[in-house]
Amino acid sequence: MSVHAAPRPLTLGDLAAKKDAGDPIVMVTAYDHPSAQIVEEAGVDLVLVGDSAAMTVLGYTSTVPVTIDEMLMLTRAVRRGLTAPLLVGDLPFGSYEASDELAVATAQRFVKEAGCDLVKIERGGSTVERARAIVAAGIPVVGHVGLTPQNATALGGYRAQGRTAEAALAVIDDALALQDAGCALLVIEAVPAEVTAALMPLLRIPVIGIGAGADADGQVLVLHDLLGIYGGPAAKFVKRYADLRSAAIAGVGEYAREVRSGAYPAVEHTYAMPADEAERLHGLLEGR
Repeated sequence: MSVHAAPRPLTLGDLAAKKDAGDPIVMVTAYDHPSAQIVEEAGVDLVLVGDSAAMTVLGYTSTVPVTIDEMLMLTRAVRRGLTAPLLVGDLPFGSYEASDELAVATAQRFVKEAGCDLVKIERGGSTVERARAIVAAGIPVVGHVGLTPQNATALGGYRAQGRTAEAALAVIDDALALQDAGCALLVIEAVPAEVTAALMPLLRIPVIGIGAGADADGQVLVLHDLLGIYGGPAAKFVKRYADLRSAAIAGVGEYAREVRSGAYPAVEHTYAMPADEAERLHGLLEGR
């Protein structure tokens, strides 16, 4: 009988080698143990436990309310389902912006308590210094530029960024500053493809795009979006690879109909006692 060895955990060196070889990097955002097992078996390279969980699985109306403890709970569940992919934990709004000390302390919790390989923070500006401090503490950082949902209100809502030359240059400057701060990876979201194409020759680190065109080193989508589980509005860049929400509604609806009609449970779904034990049980009940 053959024994299959567990897949070898990926490293940041593996991602750098993929970039150098032009081998696209696959990243998925997932939030629980069953999802982690699915993406592990599918062979993705990176799994992000994003603060998009606030809207996708926790029912908030934006990413802002989600707490550190909620994110840690979700991230630990994903960690238990992964072997090979690198795990990225998203530091939620308010958990790193105030100071370098706060940023490092939060990042350490995601590594120590949830087993993250990297942590992700959003924006340029003061975030660059936070990234530098976390890297100096020995924790790899993923930067995030373009549309950054944690400050979507300041950006005018959930809309594409960098659509003028000046705005595009600001996105590029943020990306370069995060690279200079020591970030190991960069996510660029919802910018014109021309911005990504202009940025790529300037970066040494792997770049993961989401709604940023095909020139990035890899792509990321939310599992609930690409599988058609999430019922909310989808961004322009989302491609549905399955329609599990409709299948789930149909399945639960059929279950409800069978329960109400008496078709479920059928004999094959029911446990039975040996006939003599059933007879003895009746006798015992009659004796009472």
